[in-house]
Amino acid sequence: MILIARDSPALPDVRDLLEEHLADMFATSPAESVHALDHGALAGPDISFWTARDDGGELLGCGALKELGREEAEIKSMRTAEHARGRGIAALVLGRILDEAHLRGYQRLFLETGSQEFFAPARRLYARHGFVPCPPFAGYQPDPNSVFMALSLAGGVPD
Repeated sequence: MILIARDSPALPDVRDLLEEHLADMFATSPAESVHALDHGALAGPDISFWTARDDGGELLGCGALKELGREEAEIKSMRTAEHARGRGIAALVLGRILDEAHLRGYQRLFLETGSQEFFAPARRLYARHGFVPCPPFAGYQPDPNSVFMALSLAGGVPD
């Protein structure tokens, strides 16, 4: 059984996972193109953070939702622990984030991910859930190392 629940990004096992995430981001993208947040930033008041854990409490993955305004939010820090990859953890976390976005009445969700091959599984996951390419949002600038995606929750097509 896998439990997706609100959690603290400051917990030691979560911090370790987030540090691995940041290390991978800096290893695959130029520093100016890394937009991942550390555990401190993920504890901000405009961010909701979830983890996926097995029934023994082992950390399997995480994800966050950053409010951009009354009707929009951004998905941040989606990460599956290496030992848990291929088990659908990211889809479960994303599903929980989408449920929360619907509950809050958001009209659109956005995300930024890398354009490199390393990020291809993430782009496929988001596309399977209805995300489509979009222009940069929320202060992001055009960047050949970034792919911007959006999902309309209002039944229309994202701008």
